[in-house]
Amino acid sequence: MRIDKFIWSVRLAKTRSIATKRCTNGLVMLNDQISKPSKIVMEGDEIAIRVNPIWKTYKVIGIPKSRVGAKLVADLVIETTPESDLKQLESIEKVNRYNKVLGIKGRPTKRDRRDLDEFWND
Repeated sequence: MRIDKFIWSVRLAKTRSIATKRCTNGLVMLNDQISKPSKIVMEGDEIAIRVNPIWKTYKVIGIPKSRVGAKLVADLVIETTPESDLKQLESIEKVNRYNKVLGIKGRPTKRDRRDLDEFWND
């Protein structure tokens, strides 16, 4: 099965087009090599998907014939991401949620920048 279809089938990507875009942008690795969407996945392969700032890794146990339900995903892949990486991802997501509550949306706009400059110069 193609890697983009596999990622979509085991619900690691919401749509197949998103899975294909991840592959073409170099965000998917198959057995430690950047993968094109057409690479074939076999049982026992390792898949890594980039979720900033870490790579989530999975081991392929089985190949589905089509998209499977959420309950059956555990029969097809096992997540092998190190615990330290998952904790790092969780802490970054926690900071992002907290910033969203505070109203911080990321990079300041031009207006915000002017206000900050004015504040610091006074």
